[in-house]
Amino acid sequence: MQSIMEKIQPKAVEEIITEAGRLFADRHAAEHRKTKGVADYVTDVDFAVQSFLQEKLGMLYPEVQFMGEEKDNREVDLDAPVWVLDPVDGTTNLIHDYRASAISLALLEHREPVFGFIYHPYLKEMYRAQKDGGSFCNGEPIHVSSASALEESLIVIGTSPYEKNLAGELFPIFRKIFEKSQDIRRSGSAAIDLANVAAGRAEGFFEKNLKLWDYAAGMLLVREAGGRMLDWNGNELEARRVSGIVAGNAAIAGLLAEELK
Repeated sequence: MQSIMEKIQPKAVEEIITEAGRLFADRHAAEHRKTKGVADYVTDVDFAVQSFLQEKLGMLYPEVQFMGEEKDNREVDLDAPVWVLDPVDGTTNLIHDYRASAISLALLEHREPVFGFIYHPYLKEMYRAQKDGGSFCNGEPIHVSSASALEESLIVIGTSPYEKNLAGELFPIFRKIFEKSQDIRRSGSAAIDLANVAAGRAEGFFEKNLKLWDYAAGMLLVREAGGRMLDWNGNELEARRVSGIVAGNAAIAGLLAEELK
Protein backbone atom coordinates (compact mmCIF):
# COMPACT_ATOMS: atom_id res chain seq x y z
CA MET A 1 0.00 0.00 0.00
CA GLN A 2 1.39 3.39 -1.01
CA SER A 3 2.35 5.71 1.83
CA ILE A 4 0.65 9.10 1.84
CA MET A 5 4.13 10.60 2.06
CA GLU A 6 4.82 9.34 -1.48
CA LYS A 7 1.78 11.18 -2.83
CA ILE A 8 2.67 14.62 -1.50
CA GLN A 9 3.94 17.25 -3.92
CA PRO A 10 5.88 19.68 -1.70
CA LYS A 11 5.99 22.48 -4.27
CA ALA A 12 2.20 22.42 -4.64
CA VAL A 13 1.80 22.64 -0.86
CA GLU A 14 4.31 25.49 -0.66
CA GLU A 15 2.40 27.41 -3.32
CA ILE A 16 -0.91 27.31 -1.46
CA ILE A 17 0.80 28.19 1.85
CA THR A 18 2.45 31.20 0.18
CA GLU A 19 -0.91 32.25 -1.20
CA ALA A 20 -2.47 31.95 2.26
CA GLY A 21 0.37 34.08 3.66
CA ARG A 22 -0.92 37.09 1.73
CA LEU A 23 -3.88 37.18 4.11
CA PHE A 24 -1.56 38.36 6.90
CA ALA A 25 -1.48 41.80 5.25
CA ASP A 26 -5.19 42.40 5.97
CA ARG A 27 -4.93 44.71 8.98
CA HIS A 28 -8.72 45.08 9.28
CA ALA A 29 -9.09 41.31 9.64
CA ALA A 30 -6.15 41.17 12.06
CA GLU A 31 -7.76 43.75 14.32
CA HIS A 32 -11.12 41.93 14.34
CA ARG A 33 -10.59 39.40 17.11
CA LYS A 34 -12.24 37.30 19.78
CA THR A 35 -10.82 36.23 23.14
CA LYS A 36 -10.55 32.47 23.72
CA GLY A 37 -8.83 32.62 27.09
CA VAL A 38 -6.15 34.45 29.08
CA ALA A 39 -3.87 36.13 26.49
CA ASP A 40 -5.39 33.76 23.90
CA TYR A 41 -6.96 35.41 20.85
CA VAL A 42 -8.23 34.47 17.42
CA THR A 43 -8.60 36.91 14.53
CA ASP A 44 -10.37 36.83 11.20
CA VAL A 45 -6.95 36.18 9.65
CA ASP A 46 -6.65 32.91 11.63
CA PHE A 47 -10.05 31.78 10.34
CA ALA A 48 -9.37 32.90 6.77
CA VAL A 49 -5.98 31.17 6.54
CA GLN A 50 -7.32 27.96 8.07
CA SER A 51 -10.39 27.88 5.83
CA PHE A 52 -8.28 28.51 2.72
CA LEU A 53 -5.73 25.81 3.50
CA GLN A 54 -8.32 23.26 4.61
CA GLU A 55 -10.17 23.70 1.31
CA LYS A 56 -7.07 23.60 -0.89
CA LEU A 57 -5.45 20.66 0.91
CA GLY A 58 -8.77 18.81 0.82
CA MET A 59 -8.89 19.23 -2.95
CA LEU A 60 -5.31 17.97 -3.39
CA TYR A 61 -5.40 15.16 -0.82
CA PRO A 62 -9.02 14.29 0.06
CA GLU A 63 -7.95 11.10 1.87
CA VAL A 64 -5.99 13.05 4.53
CA GLN A 65 -7.67 14.30 7.72
CA PHE A 66 -7.32 17.90 8.83
CA MET A 67 -6.51 19.21 12.32
CA GLY A 68 -6.53 22.97 12.80
CA GLU A 69 -6.19 25.22 15.82
CA GLU A 70 -9.48 26.98 15.12
CA LYS A 71 -11.76 23.93 14.87
CA ASP A 72 -13.07 21.05 16.96
CA ASN A 73 -10.58 18.22 16.44
CA ARG A 74 -12.17 15.50 18.56
CA GLU A 75 -12.88 13.38 15.47
CA VAL A 76 -9.22 13.36 14.38
CA ASP A 77 -7.50 9.97 14.53
CA LEU A 78 -3.77 10.55 15.02
CA ASP A 79 -3.04 6.98 13.92
CA ALA A 80 -4.23 7.89 10.41
CA PRO A 81 -2.64 10.49 8.07
CA VAL A 82 -3.51 14.03 9.15
CA TRP A 83 -2.54 17.59 8.32
CA VAL A 84 -1.80 19.61 11.48
CA LEU A 85 -2.14 23.38 11.03
CA ASP A 86 -1.55 26.47 13.07
CA PRO A 87 -2.89 29.13 10.68
CA VAL A 88 -1.28 32.02 12.58
CA ASP A 89 1.39 31.03 15.07
CA GLY A 90 1.90 34.31 16.89
CA THR A 91 -1.63 35.76 16.87
CA THR A 92 -0.87 38.35 19.55
CA ASN A 93 2.04 39.55 17.40
CA LEU A 94 -0.31 39.78 14.41
CA ILE A 95 -2.81 41.87 16.37
CA HIS A 96 -0.05 44.35 17.22
CA ASP A 97 1.50 44.24 13.72
CA TYR A 98 4.69 43.01 15.39
CA ARG A 99 5.54 41.02 12.23
CA ALA A 100 6.68 37.82 13.87
CA SER A 101 3.92 35.37 12.95
CA ALA A 102 3.97 32.28 10.77
CA ILE A 103 1.92 29.53 9.16
CA SER A 104 2.90 26.12 10.53
CA LEU A 105 1.74 22.99 8.69
CA ALA A 106 2.80 19.39 9.24
CA LEU A 107 1.71 16.08 7.77
CA LEU A 108 1.62 13.24 10.29
CA GLU A 109 1.62 9.57 9.33
CA HIS A 110 1.52 6.91 12.07
CA ARG A 111 1.79 9.75 14.63
CA GLU A 112 5.06 10.95 13.16
CA PRO A 113 5.71 14.14 11.17
CA VAL A 114 6.78 13.24 7.63
CA PHE A 115 6.46 16.72 6.10
CA GLY A 116 6.79 20.09 7.80
CA PHE A 117 6.29 23.59 6.40
CA ILE A 118 6.78 26.89 8.23
CA TYR A 119 6.18 30.10 6.30
CA HIS A 120 7.27 33.51 7.63
CA PRO A 121 5.29 35.85 5.34
CA TYR A 122 6.99 39.03 6.49
CA LEU A 123 10.46 37.75 5.59
CA LYS A 124 9.19 35.63 2.67
CA GLU A 125 10.96 32.61 4.18
CA MET A 126 9.57 29.16 3.38
CA TYR A 127 10.97 26.37 5.52
CA ARG A 128 10.40 22.78 4.49
CA ALA A 129 11.44 19.44 5.92
CA GLN A 130 10.79 15.91 4.73
CA LYS A 131 11.43 12.79 6.77
CA ASP A 132 14.88 11.50 5.84
CA GLY A 133 15.10 14.27 3.25
CA GLY A 134 16.68 17.20 5.09
CA SER A 135 15.57 20.72 6.01
CA PHE A 136 15.54 23.74 3.73
CA CYS A 137 14.83 27.48 3.74
CA ASN A 138 13.79 28.85 0.35
CA GLY A 139 15.31 25.77 -1.23
CA GLU A 140 18.70 26.01 0.48
CA PRO A 141 19.79 23.33 3.01
CA ILE A 142 19.90 24.42 6.65
CA HIS A 143 21.64 22.92 9.67
CA VAL A 144 21.58 23.43 13.41
CA SER A 145 24.38 25.30 15.17
CA SER A 146 27.62 23.56 16.09
CA ALA A 147 27.82 25.21 19.54
CA SER A 148 28.65 22.84 22.36
CA ALA A 149 28.19 24.97 25.48
CA LEU A 150 25.46 27.25 26.84
CA GLU A 151 28.08 29.98 27.26
CA GLU A 152 28.30 30.27 23.46
CA SER A 153 24.58 29.94 22.85
CA LEU A 154 21.62 32.19 22.10
CA ILE A 155 18.59 30.54 23.68
CA VAL A 156 14.99 31.30 22.71
CA ILE A 157 12.29 30.89 25.35
CA GLY A 158 8.53 30.58 25.34
CA THR A 159 6.66 31.96 28.34
CA SER A 160 3.47 29.84 28.08
CA PRO A 161 1.37 33.05 28.08
CA TYR A 162 -1.96 31.19 28.21
CA GLU A 163 -0.96 29.77 31.61
CA LYS A 164 0.27 32.75 33.58
CA ASN A 165 -0.01 30.66 36.74
CA LEU A 166 3.22 28.97 35.60
CA ALA A 167 5.21 32.22 35.81
CA GLY A 168 6.49 31.47 39.31
CA GLU A 169 7.91 28.15 38.09
CA LEU A 170 9.22 29.32 34.71
CA PHE A 171 10.77 32.73 35.30
CA PRO A 172 13.46 31.46 37.71
CA ILE A 173 14.40 28.98 34.96
CA PHE A 174 14.61 31.81 32.42
CA ARG A 175 16.93 33.70 34.76
CA LYS A 176 19.15 30.65 35.24
CA ILE A 177 19.42 30.10 31.46
CA PHE A 178 20.05 33.82 30.91
CA GLU A 179 22.92 33.76 33.40
CA LYS A 180 24.50 30.67 31.81
CA SER A 181 24.04 31.55 28.11
CA GLN A 182 25.14 34.42 25.90
CA ASP A 183 21.58 35.81 25.96
CA ILE A 184 17.93 34.86 25.66
CA ARG A 185 15.19 35.90 23.22
CA ARG A 186 11.41 35.63 23.00
CA SER A 187 9.63 36.00 19.65
CA GLY A 188 6.08 34.97 20.54
CA SER A 189 5.97 32.29 17.83
CA ALA A 190 7.18 28.77 18.58
CA ALA A 191 7.17 27.96 14.87
CA ILE A 192 9.57 30.81 14.09
CA ASP A 193 11.71 29.87 17.10
CA LEU A 194 12.04 26.27 15.92
CA ALA A 195 12.81 27.41 12.38
CA ASN A 196 15.59 29.61 13.74
CA VAL A 197 17.02 26.71 15.72
CA ALA A 198 16.94 24.52 12.60
CA ALA A 199 18.70 27.27 10.62
CA GLY A 200 21.44 27.64 13.26
CA ARG A 201 20.42 31.22 14.13
CA ALA A 202 19.69 30.21 17.72
CA GLU A 203 21.18 27.30 19.60
CA GLY A 204 18.17 26.20 21.58
CA PHE A 205 14.51 26.72 22.44
CA PHE A 206 12.17 25.51 25.16
CA GLU A 207 8.56 26.08 26.15
CA LYS A 208 6.10 24.28 28.38
CA ASN A 209 2.70 22.93 27.28
CA LEU A 210 2.69 23.58 23.56
CA LYS A 211 -0.11 22.24 21.36
CA LEU A 212 0.70 19.81 18.54
CA TRP A 213 0.01 22.44 15.87
CA ASP A 214 2.55 24.75 17.54
CA TYR A 215 5.46 22.36 17.19
CA ALA A 216 4.72 19.50 14.74
CA ALA A 217 6.29 21.15 11.68
CA GLY A 218 9.21 22.57 13.67
CA MET A 219 9.81 19.19 15.28
CA LEU A 220 10.63 17.66 11.90
CA LEU A 221 12.49 20.76 10.72
CA VAL A 222 14.90 20.64 13.68
CA ARG A 223 15.49 16.91 13.47
CA GLU A 224 16.13 16.95 9.73
CA ALA A 225 18.55 19.85 10.25
CA GLY A 226 20.60 17.62 12.56
CA GLY A 227 19.08 18.64 15.88
CA ARG A 228 17.17 16.99 18.72
CA MET A 229 13.63 17.45 19.97
CA LEU A 230 13.03 16.43 23.58
CA ASP A 231 10.07 16.65 25.92
CA TRP A 232 10.14 18.49 29.26
CA ASN A 233 11.57 15.40 30.98
CA GLY A 234 14.44 15.03 28.52
CA ASN A 235 12.97 12.11 26.58
CA GLU A 236 12.83 12.03 22.79
CA LEU A 237 9.76 14.02 21.80
CA GLU A 238 6.69 12.22 20.50
CA ALA A 239 3.85 13.92 18.62
CA ARG A 240 1.27 14.43 21.37
CA ARG A 241 -1.64 16.85 21.46
CA VAL A 242 0.12 18.78 24.25
CA SER A 243 3.78 18.61 25.29
CA GLY A 244 6.59 20.65 26.73
CA ILE A 245 9.47 20.80 24.26
CA VAL A 246 13.21 21.34 24.28
CA ALA A 247 15.00 21.89 20.95
CA GLY A 248 18.58 22.35 19.86
CA ASN A 249 21.58 20.53 18.50
CA ALA A 250 22.48 17.32 20.34
CA ALA A 251 24.70 19.07 22.88
CA ILE A 252 22.54 22.11 23.65
CA ALA A 253 19.23 20.23 23.78
CA GLY A 254 20.76 17.88 26.32
CA LEU A 255 22.18 20.72 28.41
CA LEU A 256 18.86 22.56 28.42
CA ALA A 257 17.01 19.41 29.44
CA GLU A 258 19.37 18.99 32.38
CA GLU A 259 18.77 22.59 33.46
CA LEU A 260 15.00 22.07 33.33
CA LYS A 261 15.27 19.06 35.63
